[in-house]
Order: sequence, then C-alpha cells, then structure tokens
Amino acid sequence: MHAPEKNRSFTQLIEFEIEPRQQAALVSALSAHTERLAQSYPGFLSANIQASDDGRRVLNYLQWQSREAGEAAFQSFESGEQDFWQLIRAHRAKTVTFGSFQVLHSLALSHDNALHCTLIG
Repeated sequence: MHAPEKNRSFTQLIEFEIEPRQQAALVSALSAHTERLAQSYPGFLSANIQASDDGRRVLNYLQWQSREAGEAAFQSFESGEQDFWQLIRAHRAKTVTFGSFQVLHSLALSHDNALHCTLIG
C-alpha cells in the first residue's frame, strides 16, 4: 500500500522498558525533551507520552509532517544534541525500541462528535 509522498505524515515510536520507580521521572524528562523537539525542529505535528499500568514501560509517540522532518530530529538524538542518550542512561532503561511508520489511515473525533476518517493514497 503506497500513498503519495506529499500526503504522508511520519510517526516515530520509542518504547522504554524500565524499573517502575523510574517511570515518573522518565515521563517528566521525556516531556521536557519532546517540548524542545517541538520548538526546535520544523515539521513537528504532535507527541504523546504514555505510561504502562505496571510501571515498566513508557511509550513516546512523535508525529511529523514528513519522514525528512522526523529523521532530522532523530539525527539530533544520535549526535547527542538533545541529550537523548544521557536521558536513557539516567533513567536506567533496560531496553529502548525505536520504530518508524508512515501514516496511511487516520481517524479523529471532531468538536461536534462526528468521526472523520482520512485515507491517504
């Protein structure tokens, strides 16, 4: 399934496995880190930081206007520009899993409770 490149948004998912006592601090640090990304990199659309009920996982969901915008921000992770690797070490993440995805289908509930579906491609 291929969508026209100009219509695709790009999503990065970063999942952290941690000790439950680290979860709140990691969520706080990711919140600050994500705010810096949103202000520093063009093409940022949205982000969510989610915490598992068992305290052992945190999911950072970042959505960008394009793959290029997301990859430019990710390059800052690798170069240490945003102290991302330090964030991982400081919160003693056992594992960190990175994933990237093209958005092909989107659903949203409008202010009038109507369901809007966008199929791309």
